[in-house]
Amino acid sequence: MDLIQKYFSDLNREQVDQFSALSSLYYEWNNKVNVISRKDIDNLYERHVLHSLAIAKFISFKDGTTVLDFGTGGGFPGIPLAIMFPKVKFTLVDSIGKKINVVNSVSSALGLANVQTHNGRIEEINGQYEFFVSRAVTKLDTAWGWIGNKIDSHDNNELKNGLIYLKGGDIEAEKPNKTIVQQYPVKQWFNEPFFSDKGLVYITKQ
Repeated sequence: MDLIQKYFSDLNREQVDQFSALSSLYYEWNNKVNVISRKDIDNLYERHVLHSLAIAKFISFKDGTTVLDFGTGGGFPGIPLAIMFPKVKFTLVDSIGKKINVVNSVSSALGLANVQTHNGRIEEINGQYEFFVSRAVTKLDTAWGWIGNKIDSHDNNELKNGLIYLKGGDIEAEKPNKTIVQQYPVKQWFNEPFFSDKGLVYITKQ
């Protein structure tokens, strides 16, 4: 938890309590359902929570923004972002029912009224969202194929609506056609060695 406050010093008491509760909630669930690898659960705040919050360093979503997290797994990056932006509307999607059960339980325990979930594939989702977020569930061009036609055309934030994807490495061969692709090193925000090769990719329509 100290790691989160190191980089986000203006959290209110409720946010501090919610972030602090993540450890016991995920340890409890991980004993029942292996939603986080055994080696990573001991580094939950660095490798999952703080990594997810790289998106909060990249953009401060305006109240009322609609954000969909696809392939959320146990709730990353969606749940940390929902804590950080309590007036932003988050939809967390995963095709594996037991993972969505974990997300529902954790969000309920934290009192996150701004989270809803869907057990299914992102391709099944109807409707428009301003931003899509995810943590490297597939190649960029494949992900864009899933969500490119679901991006709301009305821009209300400082950044244009699009996809914010936590993915490092060489992305040149994965860039979707007719898009603007920008990549940022996560180490510009967080100086722990874990983030040395991590990246954030931001994709919008041309």
